Amino acid sequence: MSDLFDTGDTPAPSTAPRPLADRLRPRALSEVIGQDQVLGPDAPLGVMLTSGSLTSLIFWGPPGVGKTTIARLLADETDLHFVQISAIFTGVPELRKVFEEAKHRRANGQGTLLFVDEIHRFNKAQQDGFLPHMEDGTILLVGATTENPSFELNAALLSRSQVLVLTRLDLADLERLAQRAEKDLGRALPLDGPARESLLEMADGDGRALLNLIEQVAAWTTDDKLGRDALSARLMKRAAKYDKSGDEHYNLISALHKSVRGSDPDAALYWLARMLEGGEDPRYLARRITRMAVEDIGLADPQAQTVCLHAWELYERLGSPEGELALAQAVTYLALAPKSNAGYAAYKAAMREAKKTGSEPPPKHILNAPTKLMRDEGYGAGYAYDHDAEDGFSGQNYFPETMKRPVLYQPVERGFERDLKKRLEYFARLRARRGG
Repeated sequence: MSDLFDTGDTPAPSTAPRPLADRLRPRALSEVIGQDQVLGPDAPLGVMLTSGSLTSLIFWGPPGVGKTTIARLLADETDLHFVQISAIFTGVPELRKVFEEAKHRRANGQGTLLFVDEIHRFNKAQQDGFLPHMEDGTILLVGATTENPSFELNAALLSRSQVLVLTRLDLADLERLAQRAEKDLGRALPLDGPARESLLEMADGDGRALLNLIEQVAAWTTDDKLGRDALSARLMKRAAKYDKSGDEHYNLISALHKSVRGSDPDAALYWLARMLEGGEDPRYLARRITRMAVEDIGLADPQAQTVCLHAWELYERLGSPEGELALAQAVTYLALAPKSNAGYAAYKAAMREAKKTGSEPPPKHILNAPTKLMRDEGYGAGYAYDHDAEDGFSGQNYFPETMKRPVLYQPVERGFERDLKKRLEYFARLRARRGG
C-alpha cells in the first residue's frame, strides 16, 4: 500500500516522542471539543448515529477544528474500515487501488469509510469517479474542505452527500483544550491571566495551532508567570487566516460593504483593516470602495464618488503604507454619507425595460433629419426645442411611441436626492400641464 494514504491499520508501537496534538487526539466523539451543532444529540451526526443511518458527508470548515478526527471516530463508531487520502498527493492510480481494496473488503463483509482531505482539489472528472462507488455502497465518503462546497464540488457529488459546517473554536472551547493539555503535561502553563488569554487569541480558533503553541510555552524554563508582553516577545503572532481568492476574501469584502451600507464607520474600518492585514491588494479595495459609492450612495451625495477616486489616486501616488490612510478616510466618508440606491435601482429597471421592448425605435420627432427622404418620412417633425419653451422645458415624450411611460428613477428623501426629488416632481407637474 502506498504511503500516500492511511489504510487505518494499527501502527507498530513507537518509542519516539509524540506531539501534544497527537497525544490529545480524542478517542471518542464525546471527547471532541466544540462542534455541538454537528455532534449534539439532536444535531445531524448525532441523529445519524442514533438511527444507524450514516450517509456520505462533506465537512466544510477552517483548519484545526476536528474534520479529520471526527471522520476517524465515525469509522470507529460504525465499525467501518478507515482509509485516509489527500487530494493534494493522490492521483488516479492511487484512487483505483483504494476503490479495489474497498471492493474486496465489502465482499468480505466490511465497509470502508474513505476520508478525503482537501477534496475540492480534485478536478471534475476525479470527483465524478467517486459516484459509482458511493452509489453501490463500496465506500462511505467523508470529504473535508476549507472552500465553499457550492463553488468547488460537483453538483452530482453534493447531491449524494450532506454538507456539515464545522466552525472555528471559540475562546471557551480553546480554554477547555488548554486545560486538557495542562492535565496531560502535569503542570500549569507559566502564564498570568492576560497572557493566557493572549495565547488563546493567537490560535485564532484553530485547536491544532493552540496545542502547538502550548507545547512551545510548556518547554520554557521560568520561575515566574509570564505576562502578555513577555509572551509576545517569545512567540510570533500567528498570521490570520485569509485567502485572497477564497471564501475569506468574499466574506470580508461583503462585511466591509454591508458595514458601509449600514452607516457604521467603526465596523467598516475594522473590516478594511482585516483585509489589509491579511494581505489584500489595496487597488482591489479602492475599486470596490468606489463601487460602494456608486451603488449605495449615488446621487444622495455626488461628492462621494469624487472622494473615492481621489483616495484611489492618492494611494497610487503615495503607495503603502501611507496610501491606505486615504482608503480608510474614503471608507469613513462613505459610511457617514446619506444612502440611496435609487440610481442603481433605476439603472436595473431601465435594463429590464430595454430587454422587454426590444428594438422599438425612438419617436420620430426626436430623430435628426439630415436628408430630404428622412424629412419626408417625418423625422424631426414637431420637435420642440426645450430652450425656446417656457421654463426651458417642453414636456415632450422621449420614449418609443408604443411604450407606456415608466417611472424608473425614484429618489429618496435623503441628502442631495431630496432636492432632485423636488425637481422631478416639478417637471412631472409641468409635463402633466402641457400634455407631454
